[in-house]
Parts: sequence; C-alpha cells; structure tokens
Amino acid sequence: MFLVGLSGGIASGKSTVVAVLRELGCAVIDADVIAREVVQPHFEAYRRIVHYFGSEILLENGEINREALGNIIFSHPEKRQLLNSITHPEIQKEMLKQILKYFVLGYRYVILDIPLLFETNRLTKFMKYTVLIYCDPPMQLSRLMKRNGLSQAEAEARIASQLPLDKKRKLATHIIDNSGDWESTRRQVLRLHARLEDSLDFLWRPEFPGLKRAVKGHLF
Repeated sequence: MFLVGLSGGIASGKSTVVAVLRELGCAVIDADVIAREVVQPHFEAYRRIVHYFGSEILLENGEINREALGNIIFSHPEKRQLLNSITHPEIQKEMLKQILKYFVLGYRYVILDIPLLFETNRLTKFMKYTVLIYCDPPMQLSRLMKRNGLSQAEAEARIASQLPLDKKRKLATHIIDNSGDWESTRRQVLRLHARLEDSLDFLWRPEFPGLKRAVKGHLF
C-alpha cells in the first residue's frame, strides 16, 4: 500500500475532486473532517484551545466558533502556529488509525486530503505521489469571495496565508487543473484514478518501512 497526498488552495475546488474520487471507490482520509472532530468539547485539544484563545471563541452550545477562531488566526500568524501545535498531533494520530484500517482492509493506496500539505512540508516525505488541485489565481479569488461572502481584501488575506498555488505546482507530482468546466475536471480525475489503479507501487517497497517508523513515532 502507498499514500497519495492531495492538496490545493482555499477555494481551488478540492472538495469537488474528492467527491469524484469517493464515487470511484477510493479510500480518502479528510484531514479537515478530522480537524473538526478533535476540537469537540470532549477532546483535550478543545480544552487547550479555550485556555489559550479564551471563551469568546465559543458558541452558545459550548462548541468552538470556527469562524471566530479563523478570523483570529488569519490575522495573527503566531496564533495560527499555536493552534496548529495544539491540533496537528491529534489530527495525525487519528489519520494514522484510519491509514492502518485501510491497510488491513487491503486497499492498494490511501488518499490523504490535507489542505496544508505543502505548507507544513512534514508529511510529503511519506507520500508516494502528491496531487495538487489548481485553479488560476483570479478565479481562486473570485470563488472565495463568492463562497464566503468576503470582501476582496479579506479574501486576499486568506489566500496570502497559504503558499501560492503557482509555487505548489512545482512541488506536486500530479496536477488537476480545475480552472475549466466540470467535465474537464472530471476527465482529469478519471485519468489520475486510472494511473493510480494501474500502479504496481502497492507491492512491498523499501519506502513502506517509513510508515512503520511513523507508527512508532505516533505518525510523521
């Protein structure tokens, strides 16, 4: 079994691609879903976040107001780093559990949907391939403004908090250009799926012991 890292940029259309991959029967682990789970009130990460960021980030039901917290960390890089230091270890532990589940089930490969895969640069060494969901920067800005109801300045600030898509293009082994229409994107996803399915890299390789080392070190 091998790992495929999937990433993109905010509003680049990654969720669209993931939906197609799931329809095709691919094993996909969504880091964003896990990130939402590990900040629920019964998790240790929740307690630490409230301790450092204060009760003003909470909703009336006691859950974390993701929008309020997002506004804080996008404006203060040092606070974003603090939040990452709290949540990333918990996210990675849960990802490891799911990877091992798919390994036991006999999957040839697992796709890890990680929004900040290229920014952190800690997980790429465990990926056999990396896939970038790309769209041209003006379209990315327009989509984000429309989707989140942001002003141009607010959208630009959020995009600037990530590595530019044009730089990520140089780091990825596969590119899916989501600048065009739906059918164009879908055809690219089908081609990628065919390549991964035809690959023989799921056979035992020297790279795989890296996953065993990760298990001992509680992941990556």
